[in-house]
Amino acid sequence: MSKPLILAFGDSTTFGYGSAYEFSYPRQIEKKTGLKVINAGVTGEASSQGLKRLPLSLQENPDLVILCHGTHDLYNKGSISKLKENILVMIKLIQENGAKILLVGIPNFSLLSNDIHVLYNEVAAKTGVLFEENILRNILTSNLLKTDYIHPNADGYEMMADAFIDILSLPR
Repeated sequence: MSKPLILAFGDSTTFGYGSAYEFSYPRQIEKKTGLKVINAGVTGEASSQGLKRLPLSLQENPDLVILCHGTHDLYNKGSISKLKENILVMIKLIQENGAKILLVGIPNFSLLSNDIHVLYNEVAAKTGVLFEENILRNILTSNLLKTDYIHPNADGYEMMADAFIDILSLPR
């Protein structure tokens, strides 16, 4: 059996913004596991743009997609219902392509809390996809793990990689 192909699909957090490409979580997963990981993160991308871009990325025929999208929608106070709809359609497209999905919850970005926005819990419950809801909240509550208000630093990206490797039971 061949090694699985992983597609990391998302926005600036997937891209590795705030750190060198070598320290992005997709690159760190690749280095730690020896698996091929495609970094399909685009800095500054809203979920509506990601939805348009996803079919092209799925042409790689990944076995697994790590879906970490919505940061810019939430941070810029975009429509929550539209974000939820976009994430649901992304999941449907990925499932139709035959890949397994790990959905990563994005924080609410309020002054009072970095809790994961409830829409991700709702989407995970509705679709039954594998869901990681703690890692970004944990990173963004520590100034030692982030470069700014919404992006991890190299240590934060490494924590993301380790969390995803563990939840997916990937070989090290």
